[in-house]
Amino acid sequence: MTAMAEDKGVVLTDEQKKSRKRRSLAIALVLTFLVILFYVVTIVKLGPGAAKRVEAPAISVIA
Repeated sequence: MTAMAEDKGVVLTDEQKKSRKRRSLAIALVLTFLVILFYVVTIVKLGPGAAKRVEAPAISVIA
């Protein structure tokens, strides 16, 4: 066997695995909150007329 096959890298304890899982969950929740916050702020800044479709004015051709 080679040294590479025997090397399993870093082995985490159960406590470290739980800590990593909690940290990952916290990061996911914060990112989700930020995405929702940015979406809401964008909609508020655009105002209520942002969803209305405005037709472009007709361009008259002068010949």
